[in-house]
Amino acid sequence: MSPTRLRDAVSGALAAALALGVSELAAGVFPMFPSLVEGMGNWVIDNSPKALKDFAIATFGTNDKLALLIGITVVTIAVGAVTALVARRRFGVAITVFAGFALIAALATAASDKTISTGLAMVPGGAAAMAGLGTLRLLLGDGGRTTESSGESRRRFILGAGAVLGLAAVSAAVGRNLVLQARRMAAGRQEVALPAAARPLPQVPMAAELGVDGLTPIIVPNSDFYRIDTAFAVPQVDLETWSLRVTGMVDRPYEIDFYDLLDMRMTESDVTLCCVSNRVGGDLVGNARWLGVPLAEILDRAGVADGAEQVVGRSVDDFTVGFPVETVYDGRDALVAVGMNGEPLPFEHGFPARLVVAGLYGYVSATKWLTEIELTRWDSFDAYWVPRGWSKEGPIKTQSRIDTPGDQSRIVAGERQVAGVAWAPDRGISMVEVQLGENAPWTVAEMSEPLSVSAWVQWRVPWDAPPGEHLLRVRATDGLGELQISQLSSPAPNGATGWHAVRVVVAEA
Repeated sequence: MSPTRLRDAVSGALAAALALGVSELAAGVFPMFPSLVEGMGNWVIDNSPKALKDFAIATFGTNDKLALLIGITVVTIAVGAVTALVARRRFGVAITVFAGFALIAALATAASDKTISTGLAMVPGGAAAMAGLGTLRLLLGDGGRTTESSGESRRRFILGAGAVLGLAAVSAAVGRNLVLQARRMAAGRQEVALPAAARPLPQVPMAAELGVDGLTPIIVPNSDFYRIDTAFAVPQVDLETWSLRVTGMVDRPYEIDFYDLLDMRMTESDVTLCCVSNRVGGDLVGNARWLGVPLAEILDRAGVADGAEQVVGRSVDDFTVGFPVETVYDGRDALVAVGMNGEPLPFEHGFPARLVVAGLYGYVSATKWLTEIELTRWDSFDAYWVPRGWSKEGPIKTQSRIDTPGDQSRIVAGERQVAGVAWAPDRGISMVEVQLGENAPWTVAEMSEPLSVSAWVQWRVPWDAPPGEHLLRVRATDGLGELQISQLSSPAPNGATGWHAVRVVVAEA
């Protein structure tokens, strides 16, 4: 590529980057305008094929939204670079492309959020397009009619390009920060004082933690708890306007606000949540102490009508889950949760309210940013993931994991602990066994004191590690006496199975 064409491509990339930054800045400075980056992200998530979503979660895990953001940015910048190669001779092409991108982003934003009109979304889109076009014309020079740059011109271009790059980065960062700050201020979370549970749980006993280095804590801190959902960005929820509706096949439909919800009887439950996309040995699982209203009391207040078979949870961004009514009344922990580990729900984990149902994968039960609970017949409604190829029912399978030593790790021969976690929410774990070598017998592990049948347990086994390469495996038996399934399978369509194994290289001491 000639120096001139390279300069043109860089000009287009920078112009596109600045356009993205300006669109975010507009949304941050003027909260009535939507973020077009979020709108595009949500549209991509809602319309991506199942295989692509599965690949994103399997590849990027909890960083799937960041990967999508990087992807949107890269594609936008690449289109800007290609456009600029044509714009030097035909600037009208650049006008068409930038205006077209603004329109597409506005349409996608409006399609992904029913509260936003295309016209409203076009305001930040128009500002972004004009900023990008103005920058491109400036960098190309004299409307794109300049010839090969002189040394002085090249220096001016480098300075100008650096300034545009800095302005793009600052605009994007400031805009994103303002958007998040405005949402947090509007939400009112900092003003929430959670009530005490009617029967508070005791503090986590020392016997619930085995104290092994590298072992996942029995209660996962909120900042470390996994996040998998369909929202590209955390939805904006304002406590002043938020309400929870109970509708459908009930005798007395009703609606309550957040403070009415807090006035209801609160309970605490230690419950392990798991994403159906979690692979054997994966980390899309965590245990927390939840505070909330028993879901049975929420439904009893409305009166479940005869024939109601399915509970549908709907979030503010229209994500839905569906699970059998009987799971609410079979004795398991099932809450409309408002607190997580002693504080109001974090924004990323569903503030102001979410569903927590022990023993069911999140895709059929764990609605974040909950705004409606609807009672329907089982065949009358399919929740978000069912038409996308996942099973309608999603009971969590018994699983166990080796946390330490890690797979492919290299350690020194001698005494050490092999340790991990095991879970079968709503059934509990009765035994964990570990195989310390490919042909070694199974050894029963020491388990931590269980917090509840809904929570995972830690386990450990002492190992006098000899030199060489060793395969370590783990399996668990649930509280009903059922051994964990040994056959390895992928997460689709209703959860992975298989015994977790790690290979460890042990060197001479």
